[in-house]
Formats: sequence, C-alpha cells, structure tokens
Amino acid sequence: MNKKIIFPVLLLAAMNISAQQGSIGNVQLEQIRKSYNANDPATRALTNALTNNEVKKLVLNRQNLATIDHNFKYKVKVQGISDQKQSGRCWMFTSMNVLRPLVIEKYQLSSFEFSHNYLYFWDVFEKANLYLEAQVKYAGKPMSDLYVDWLFKNPIGDGGVWSSFTNLADKYGLVPKEAMPETFASENTAWMMRVISTKLREDGLKLRELVNQKSKPQQLETTKISMLGEIYRILALNLGEPPTTFMYRFVTKDGDLGETKEFTPKTFMAEVLGPIDFTQYVMLMNDPTREYYKMYEIEYDRNVMEGRNWTYLNLPNEELKRFAMASIKNNRALYASCDVGKQLNSDLGYSDIDNYDFESLYGIKFGMNKAQRIQTFESGSSHGMALIAVDVDTNEVPVKWQFENSWGSSSGHNGYLTFSDTWFNEYLFRVVVQKDFLDENTLKLLEQKSTLLPPWDPMFQADE
Repeated sequence: MNKKIIFPVLLLAAMNISAQQGSIGNVQLEQIRKSYNANDPATRALTNALTNNEVKKLVLNRQNLATIDHNFKYKVKVQGISDQKQSGRCWMFTSMNVLRPLVIEKYQLSSFEFSHNYLYFWDVFEKANLYLEAQVKYAGKPMSDLYVDWLFKNPIGDGGVWSSFTNLADKYGLVPKEAMPETFASENTAWMMRVISTKLREDGLKLRELVNQKSKPQQLETTKISMLGEIYRILALNLGEPPTTFMYRFVTKDGDLGETKEFTPKTFMAEVLGPIDFTQYVMLMNDPTREYYKMYEIEYDRNVMEGRNWTYLNLPNEELKRFAMASIKNNRALYASCDVGKQLNSDLGYSDIDNYDFESLYGIKFGMNKAQRIQTFESGSSHGMALIAVDVDTNEVPVKWQFENSWGSSSGHNGYLTFSDTWFNEYLFRVVVQKDFLDENTLKLLEQKSTLLPPWDPMFQADE
C-alpha cells in the first residue's frame, strides 16, 4: 500500500471506532453471553416453564392467596354493580356510584342508576368546544409548539376525573338511566371517538387558517358553531338526543309506586340530591414527586370551557387514609383512582404488592419506588372506582380497603376489588373527600393559590 494513504486510512478507522462508541461489539456480546448460563439446571427449568406457560401463572404467589379476605369492619351501604362496558367512562360511573346510594336510601329503592349516556353526550360535546377554543387561542403558534402539538395529539377522549363530572352536572343536571338508556356506541366508544377526533383535527387546521388570515371574531364564532353542529349530529346519531324534559316515578323496594312527575335534568338532580354543592368536595392527591401540603392545578384538564380544572391538594398517604376512613365510617363513598392493573389478581378481585413475584422467577431485582414510577411513566392513575370499605386491626390501623368497580358483577369479587393497605401506598393516587371530613389545618391549606401544571405533566392521566 502506498505509504501516503496509510495514515488517512488509519485515521478513518479510528474515527469509525469513535463513531461507534456505545455499540455492542464482539467483546461486549461475549461478556453478556457468559453472564447467562443456559446449561445451568435451574435456568433450563425456568426456560422450559416460561416458553410453555403464561408468565402471570408462574409468578402467582401461592402463599399470598391464603391472606385474601373480603370482609370489612367499616363499609358504605351500597347496592348493585354498574358496567361501563367498552368505554373510558370510569370517572363518570365512579362519580355517579358515589352519589346513587343517597338516592337509593332516600326513596327506599331496590336499585337505581343515573344515565351515563346522557352526561357522556354533553361531555364529548363540551370537550369539542374546549378543543376548538384552544385551537383559536394558539393559532398564532407554530405546529411544533408544545401546546399545539398536545392539542392535535389529544383532540378528545373518554377520560376524566371528579371535576369533569361536577362541571357537567352543574351545567346540564342529571337524569335516570331510563330517560336516556345506553346505546351500542355509548358502550363501545372507540369508533365514534375516532371519527370525532378526525373531524376535530380537520376543524383545528381550518380555525388556525382563519385566525392567521386575520378573520373577525364573529366569523370565527360562526365557523365554530357550524363545526359544533356537525359534532352534535355525530353524537345524536350514535347516542340519541338528550332529553330536555321527561316523566318519571320511583318504585320502592316493596313495590310501592310514587307519583309520576315531569322533570327537567336540573329539577331531577335537585329532587334526588337536594341542594348539593360540589365545591364542598375536594380532591386529595398522593404524588411523591411534588411537595406535599401544596395545591396544584392541571391546565386544560376540564371538559367545559367555563368549568373547573382538575385541582388537588398533595398530601402524604397517611393523610389520605385518615380522611377516607372518616368518610367511610360516616357511610359516604369516595371517588378514588389508582393504577388498577398493577399486581391485580382479577380472578379473585384482590390487589397486593406481593401477588406476583417476578423477582424470584427471573432472578432480577425491580427496585423503583412510587415517585420513580411516576417520573418514568411506569405508573400513573388509570382507573377510577368508588372507595367504599376499610378493615382495621385492633388499633384501628387500616389493613385493607375495597373498591366498588364499574366492570360488571362478573368481574373481580362480585364486581368489587379488595386491596391491601400496602398496595394503597404504592398505587392509589387520589380520593375526593367532602370538606366535612377534613380537619381545620387541611381546610386552610385549600385556600392556597394553586401551582399551574401543563396538560402533558406525568401525573395528568385521566381516569378511564
């Protein structure tokens, strides 16, 4: 080889090695292979087990099964299990499940359900309006802007939280299930929401164009109303039109017939719930990634333009438990949400941090704590349920809790989910408590100005 070109070739080779820094080469791969001994008898046995069986059955902790007990010292008087079917409306079912025991007790009913379909119609409709207004607000920003990017990625969804329910109930009232029953689309929402999302993204582009063309506010409003008319049409064709008035009477558990009356959604809510003030219900959160005893608010986490954002007081777990116990002891169910799938034995309706032992099976340590799981998106609130029961030891310290779920009576333990107190610590995130059950110091904390968090924050995950 010509000596004049040897140096450039060597230089290129050195540059290539440098460029590949961090890649897996033969030396590294050999080290990794040596760390795994395929001929070890225990390793062969594990390979045989894992390649021929469902992993969840292999990691089921048999010793933990003997500890399962679905009896409770303190339990709210509840009746009946609801079923959200294939929809992301758990937050709505949970909110109504918190309130319906009051109706059943007041009128001595054998069963009762509010219409989820009615409120779902208005939820989607109002979310569409909020989305279009946000597109107008951020129309001057480039498509790469964080807010614009978030809007187009998340035009609409089924999810929500307690404040989503109260925003709708305050504005549109409530109706019984018979006044607006479920439809196939309300129980199987994916395709309808996909169609609406497509339309809203298209409408968002049109509104951005009009704003950037310096269109007058009246033209923007007229265009938006026309767009909402199309959304209303899609909803009405799939869900039916919400009633403005309806006839209804109560039938007691003994078969006694009440008087048939004409109601509007607002007068019906007033009739069954009385002068309820939803501002007297507050959300308490356990988010160890943030400072405790502080108020936080998630921007754009609402469904109604003029409604309340998701706002919460961040507290240690022990504080959440104390107030939750006070509520349950007073026969008041609570809205609660958690990372439902973690360590869930769905067959038995039981969740505990020791239900499934992946560490022993794989011989690998899994060591993230709650804060680290939140920060890395490994864990977050995914499902809302009514918290209805707590069991305690001889010192009145909680040992286990129970949810009333909305997955039907065949799910879990006859529709309920029992979970250990240690699971509460790791995977329960928020509860909604009436102010009557809070102490004076906590009530004062609620007066703080909230720290505003962006809608893409790791802890923003609407319950579904």
